[in-house]
Amino acid sequence: MNHLYLVRHGPTHAKSFVGWTDVPADLSETDKIARLEAALPHAPIISSDLSRAVKTADAIQGAKPRLPHDPRLRETYFGAWEGLTWAQIEAQDGALARKVFETPGDTAPPEGESWNTLSARVASAVDALTGDVIVVAHMGVIMSLLQKALNCPPFEALGHEIAPLSLTVIRRNADWKSGGWNALSINHFPE
Repeated sequence: MNHLYLVRHGPTHAKSFVGWTDVPADLSETDKIARLEAALPHAPIISSDLSRAVKTADAIQGAKPRLPHDPRLRETYFGAWEGLTWAQIEAQDGALARKVFETPGDTAPPEGESWNTLSARVASAVDALTGDVIVVAHMGVIMSLLQKALNCPPFEALGHEIAPLSLTVIRRNADWKSGGWNALSINHFPE
């Protein structure tokens, strides 16, 4: 049995879809970051290779060992929708946008990736991790892992709030490769 401590990166204040677009995180909430760091175990820390995740991992690392950044832990790639607002996407591709988010699966944004592609990419990264690990990543990454832990449809996983600098803890039991996952906390802010 081991635990994944999933931390969403600090806020970006972006008002558009920024999946693989490398925007910085606002790490000015130092009290919140200190409480988060104190709540985490002394376990290896890994992050996506996007700067908002890397800098958040730097901020909470302390004396924890660091694993190399992993691009498989990136946010969903929104393709032609990168940098667009929801209103722009809806005006340009309304029916497709609703299908991508209301029935997540194999449908993808133009030139982007689907929920199933994201989930497979994230699973390949996480399956390679052993023991307790702190993963600093993105909302889509955490939701894809939450889907496994809750054994729920993708749309239900997408219904959870995963706020910046929140902590979600998932336990992988001895049979985790065949579905033995549990969500212990979702979108938690340590006090």
